[in-house]
Amino acid sequence: MTLSLRLIREIHGVLLAKGRGSDKQPGEFRTSQNWIGGTRPGKARYVPPPADQVIECMGALEKFLHADAGHTSPLLKAALGHVQFETIHPFLDGNGRIGRLLITFLLCHEGVLQQPLLYLSLHLKQHRKEYYDLLQRVRTEGVWEEWLEFFFDGVATTADQSADTARRILRLFQKNAQKLSAAGASASVLRVHGLLQRQPMLTVKRALSLMDDAPTFATVNSAFGKLASLGIVEEMTGGLRYRVFAYKDYLAILSEGTEPV
Repeated sequence: MTLSLRLIREIHGVLLAKGRGSDKQPGEFRTSQNWIGGTRPGKARYVPPPADQVIECMGALEKFLHADAGHTSPLLKAALGHVQFETIHPFLDGNGRIGRLLITFLLCHEGVLQQPLLYLSLHLKQHRKEYYDLLQRVRTEGVWEEWLEFFFDGVATTADQSADTARRILRLFQKNAQKLSAAGASASVLRVHGLLQRQPMLTVKRALSLMDDAPTFATVNSAFGKLASLGIVEEMTGGLRYRVFAYKDYLAILSEGTEPV
């Protein structure tokens, strides 16, 4: 999918469709002034461009992101593009979330990533003050070198953490596969375990829909029961119907570092 202003607006529309920001023009560039910090623009830490300049600014950013393909380092383009996006602040809400997603989308678009596996949000959250300070200092002092050093360090740190997470998840899958083998698990149990490696939260109905030659509901339900008895999955609802099973240790690994700080 082409990285474009239309795609950015569509992502914003999905992100803000419900919950926080759902009343702040989801999927549309802002038509009024916003600001960062303070109760009004005159007291704000930073005031982005006026609303009537947003389209022009975003158009220039889009041209930059597509310029010099193969000549400008994708990481450099992502670092500079992120600052420019946050400086334009084109939406009334959700700019931080979209700006961080933009980094990953750009790296996928440039072919650096085959899958969106590098997401800098955790690193930026852990270094929030430095991150915000550097964004502002780039605007006021032009400290691009300091920003690039911070950004590239974040990419390296996040890549190392992602590789370590992937290794731990593979070890978990292998350990549980051995546990299932030792317990003499049936083919249906092994198939459900395989599905849970792709979707770590499933209902019996959803699991059935993912199987080409689907067994019976009772067979799949029994498979989930076997996985629960071995401590591999946990039933989350506590009910007898519409039960949701979670691959708890897998989710625990994926969730590390996402707690509020």
